[in-house]
Amino acid sequence: MPKTSARLLALLSLLQSRRDWSGGDLAGRLDVSLRTVRRDVDRLRELGYPIAAVKGPDGGYRLGAGTDLPPLLFDDEQAVALTVALQVAAAGDDAAAQALTTIRQVMPARLRHRVDAVRVVAADRVEARAGGDVLIALGSAVQRREILSFDYGTGALDRPPRRVEPHHVVTWKRRWYLVAFDLDHQEWRTYRVDRIFLRTPNGPRFVPRAIPGGDVGAFVAGRFRGAVCVGTVVLDVDAATVAPYVGDGVLEEAGPGRCRLTLGSWSWVSLAAAFARFDAGITVVGPDELTRAFARLARRCGAAAGL
Repeated sequence: MPKTSARLLALLSLLQSRRDWSGGDLAGRLDVSLRTVRRDVDRLRELGYPIAAVKGPDGGYRLGAGTDLPPLLFDDEQAVALTVALQVAAAGDDAAAQALTTIRQVMPARLRHRVDAVRVVAADRVEARAGGDVLIALGSAVQRREILSFDYGTGALDRPPRRVEPHHVVTWKRRWYLVAFDLDHQEWRTYRVDRIFLRTPNGPRFVPRAIPGGDVGAFVAGRFRGAVCVGTVVLDVDAATVAPYVGDGVLEEAGPGRCRLTLGSWSWVSLAAAFARFDAGITVVGPDELTRAFARLARRCGAAAGL
């Protein structure tokens, strides 16, 4: 028979796993007598767990809701799923971020490594059903910098697998996406995770490339809002003045009287014009295409003014 402390934890885990348990079922699962089950239930009640008695031939038990949240037990898959969900919520919620830190601190190393493999950029709440195993595998490949091979979409087995360098797992419009560099097409792409069917094993390790614009959030925003070109500048005006006119851009403070702005557009020159409309001094952060677009825009404006 296991020691009392271990048995209490096992009993608590069983009571959390389904609504109602008969005394006989609990005794059988724990390999103890009904009398021991009753005694252990009383001990859990003394520790603050609200366990109600349920009528039945052997008597039954139900773990209910109390006035305070008692310590909880999670199996490995529940713990991983909970922390992934908290990563999404933590993007704009201090309480979720604190809960994530609390859970991670008490995780065994084997689970902490799995959880750390998933780095989420939460652009929106997640709805699409992507397999947890696939998310963990993608996150691990991102962390370990391993080339991935996978079939994509319906009828994918009729085509060669995709080969990519995975960069980040993100969410957008309630779906999970993989941001990666496609090795066969030599370009950055996004892939819906629920359409990915991984092939194993992973390929060799790679040296990460710089994502266009240097920021995965801005890249994803530009890609899904139909923007082919995404760039960042610093404007000589405070963020509060610019904020009402930014629209889909990413705006940040950059010191007194300055702000950092990321926008996307269908062409580099149109993007330069979008920045110029704020009527403030401009310092280009990147990429180089945006700097060249400002030069082209200046020439066109000069010609239009007869200069």
